[in-house]
Amino acid sequence: MRILVTNDDGIHSHGLDVCEEIARALSDDVWVVAPEYDQSGVAHSLSLNDPLRLREVAERRFAVRGTPTDCVIMGARHVLDGKEIDLVLSGVNRGRNVGEDVIYSGTVAGAMEGAVLGIPSIALSQAYKSRSGQPPFWDTSLRFAPDIIRRVLNEGVRRDVLININFPDCRPEEVKGVAVAALGRRRQERLHIDERKDGRGNPYYWIAYTRQNTFKFEHGTDLAALEDNCIALTPLRIDITDEPTMTGLAKLFAKGV
Repeated sequence: MRILVTNDDGIHSHGLDVCEEIARALSDDVWVVAPEYDQSGVAHSLSLNDPLRLREVAERRFAVRGTPTDCVIMGARHVLDGKEIDLVLSGVNRGRNVGEDVIYSGTVAGAMEGAVLGIPSIALSQAYKSRSGQPPFWDTSLRFAPDIIRRVLNEGVRRDVLININFPDCRPEEVKGVAVAALGRRRQERLHIDERKDGRGNPYYWIAYTRQNTFKFEHGTDLAALEDNCIALTPLRIDITDEPTMTGLAKLFAKGV
């Protein structure tokens, strides 16, 4: 089995090393093509106005000055030169990608591009509390990911579907199980603009988040699964057409304009 590994945290991130280790537990034919720099939050963006720079870091390990989407295309169409790829693994992201995160996530986008190319693809993310000072429990991803991936692949993944897997912020022995879950939703008032001043008194801004420790997530969602120390597994479709709305609009315009 030939595996292409990518991420959005960059070629030197610890999570990429973890993802490569997971891939090597599944196969000895592993290729890594990842962004030269951190590309978190770039979503499924594609570089069209800037050239892509490719740098060989080590044997079967390449850095691309571009997005995760660029990396998957570069890996599939140039580095591997059209050779068959059996699996794309994207991650392991430093932080969870759940709920509306999947819209912004470069990690999910790397797997999405693999699915667009017709390759079974899985996004992997390790939840952790960035303000706690505690590093991510990478051993949790390492412990559970290989077996989950094997079972998913044995079951089969539809051509237009990618699998989003999030590991909870806990030690491996504290994991309660695997929850196949829907995407959750957070309160959007958590987003705010943090205004600051530079050395000359000019304003600049950060998009920031407010903690919502008292918010209870809906049962059956990826957010609730992680809160319960479960691994959240969510299938995502490439086709984002909303069929009920399409049916309603078709009736609305059935008689023409």
